[in-house]
Amino acid sequence: MAMVLDAVAGKVLDELLNVIVEKKERAVKFRPTLERLEGTLKSIEPLAKQIDGLNKRLDRPPEETEKLIEQMKKGTKLVKACSKVQWWNCCNKANYQEELEELEACIDRFFKYDMQGQTNRNVLEALVVIKDVHADIRNFAPRRSELSGVCLPPEPPAFTVGLDVHLRELKLKLLHAHHVASVLTVTGTGGSGKSTLAKKFCWDQDVKGKFKENIFFITFAKSPKLNTIVQRLFQHTGYQTPEFQSDDDMIYQLEHLLKKIVEKSPILLVLDDVWPKSVSLVDKFVFQIPNYTILVTSRFAIGEFGPPYVLKPLDETNAIKLLRHSASLDESRSDIPDDVVKKIVRGCSGSPLALRVNGRSLSHKQALFWHNRAQALSTGHSIIVSSDDVLTCLQKSFEDLDPKVAECFRDLSLFPEAQRIPAAALVDIWAELREEDDGSAMEKIYELVNRNMADIVVTRNTASDTIDYNYHYVTQHGLLRDLAILQTSQEPTEKRNRLIIDLSGNNLPEWWTSQNEYHIAASTLSISTDEAFTSEWCNLQPTEVEVLVLNLREKKHTLPMFMKKMNKLKVLIITNYDFYRAELENFELLDYLSDLKRIRLEKVSIPFLSKTGVQLKNLQKFSFFMCNMNEAFKNSTIKISDVLPNLEEMNIDYCDMLQLPNGLSDIVSLKRLSITNCHKLSALPEGIGKLVNLESLRLTSCTSLEELPDSITGLQKLKFLDISDCVSLVKLPENMGELSSLERLNYIGCTRLNELPYSVTELGGLRVVVCDEMTTALWEPFRTMRGDIKLDVTQVDFNLNWLL
Repeated sequence: MAMVLDAVAGKVLDELLNVIVEKKERAVKFRPTLERLEGTLKSIEPLAKQIDGLNKRLDRPPEETEKLIEQMKKGTKLVKACSKVQWWNCCNKANYQEELEELEACIDRFFKYDMQGQTNRNVLEALVVIKDVHADIRNFAPRRSELSGVCLPPEPPAFTVGLDVHLRELKLKLLHAHHVASVLTVTGTGGSGKSTLAKKFCWDQDVKGKFKENIFFITFAKSPKLNTIVQRLFQHTGYQTPEFQSDDDMIYQLEHLLKKIVEKSPILLVLDDVWPKSVSLVDKFVFQIPNYTILVTSRFAIGEFGPPYVLKPLDETNAIKLLRHSASLDESRSDIPDDVVKKIVRGCSGSPLALRVNGRSLSHKQALFWHNRAQALSTGHSIIVSSDDVLTCLQKSFEDLDPKVAECFRDLSLFPEAQRIPAAALVDIWAELREEDDGSAMEKIYELVNRNMADIVVTRNTASDTIDYNYHYVTQHGLLRDLAILQTSQEPTEKRNRLIIDLSGNNLPEWWTSQNEYHIAASTLSISTDEAFTSEWCNLQPTEVEVLVLNLREKKHTLPMFMKKMNKLKVLIITNYDFYRAELENFELLDYLSDLKRIRLEKVSIPFLSKTGVQLKNLQKFSFFMCNMNEAFKNSTIKISDVLPNLEEMNIDYCDMLQLPNGLSDIVSLKRLSITNCHKLSALPEGIGKLVNLESLRLTSCTSLEELPDSITGLQKLKFLDISDCVSLVKLPENMGELSSLERLNYIGCTRLNELPYSVTELGGLRVVVCDEMTTALWEPFRTMRGDIKLDVTQVDFNLNWLL
């Protein structure tokens, strides 16, 4: 650390030290004291100068070292005076000796005690500043997370083989391309690694060095929508999405946006999994803009953009490496002969997807399974593999699944291609249809992940020993989804147990209009519509349906009248995939669904509770994600507790909600209440204490929530309270100790809570407090007092990558 020689404290210390060195030989009577003082000053000299340097950089006030400086100035005069004292002047000698010892003690005291106190204070001040910055970051982050990052490239798998050469060639072709609208297509068979290569390219350091934050990754899949993609690009870059007057206006606005952001750095736009019918849509993104590069991946060669880069299947050496890695096949295992491994590799025909899936399904299996798989795949020797061949190969792995896991795999086809599937939605389906508890349902998901039949994305890490799957999403390769659909479509439509209907515009299936009444046997029904769907609903007879999944892309959606006949319906999941929230009409139809147990709504506006008089007498779980709920409980003529008399769980996440209605407190059956990422919610209803059966309360990232009502202490069955990232929360209720059943408190990121009420010492049931480094000091005395309390300290990450 640099010394600042001309700074005040250092300069005065130098003067005193020089005087002592100069005068100690003449002041014989004081020499021992002066030599001791000299040693002290030399030892602290570097530290004093460092303090000067830091104070100057930190702009600390001069009062910090004023007392020390004044003492050293007096000390300089004192040493000079000592050198003039005659040997016979005993009186002066005694006085000066006392003053020298006092000077030494004063300097010693400053560096041992005063400076330590200042240091501690400065550290605390720095922590306060960091806390405030962190609070601002956290306060800002959730809002940004809703608006940005939707086009970030996904991370590639941790282990890949055979792509390094391809990556180098792509970099040669694209990193040095400065001409306008450079477009390159990477093509290859299904499961050959095109998307993985594109992801690796996006995450390469050289690529990130050139394009920086201007790397946008869009998955096209089979039915891309131009307006949705353009809206996502605006959303990702943080610019306000304009109202488009027409498609031409949309393209003009997009070009204007790209020209604006290319001023910061070049742009890389990845259009992943483009199908032939979407090629014309790719043309919409080609603009004559310098430093603008487009990378397209497709199973099909697209000649419009010049010679494609063809991704060949893996050679045998790399294929064996991938299979062995996926199967965790140790080289030391001798019961699996090399020829068996090679037969399986050849049967997979170099497809990375087929190799990964087969490898995971054989992991830690006995040799017999390996031999049987090799025999089953021994007919596939072709090096060039089609998607049908890959599906046939994957079918072998599907047949290896436990029957219950296989059923869960089929359910993934109920949701649109290339969309993240909320784990919470799958849990709802499996809980009611297959009587799985939440933990068992998540086990099925991880079993599919472990076998490479699906992937999982966790958008927020929560404490490890609490179950919270609301931030878990399942994704799936397009071919695996094709396999899942293939498994559900073996029988005629009217006899299928799982019926999937995909409606695009007015292109309706023949049976939709050919019969007045169409009887189906399905217990699970999935219907997807797009923004062009205008036809009337078919008169279905869905009397056996227990799970209804509606996937929408409309601004206004009318629920089908045939829902009246679903008297066995247990689970309703409505998800809007459009940019704007969808308005739902005909919600009064829910009044006919007497057996309905779970409802999950995503990205819709909810006016129904105050207008329709719906009574959901058997509903146990109600979930809202990114919904507008401001009208849901407004001016209601009936009690909410009459609408939802037996509700046990309510989840409200990322919803545009100003306040919770007081009537919610009358639902005494409620056991779990989760209100998370609701940034406009500033207060809880005072009556919340009436929820006498509530066991879990989550208020994570409610950034405007300033306090908890005193009545919260009436929750005598509350075991779990999560107030993490409630950055505006300034105090806890004084009578907090009355929560006698509280076992766990999540306290991370509560940056403005500077003190705890004394009553927390009375929380006899509390066992775990999850906090961070900044808030742990508040709980340390409590832990010391109560030896059975565990402080689970979570490291705070000040990474700002989410801003990119």
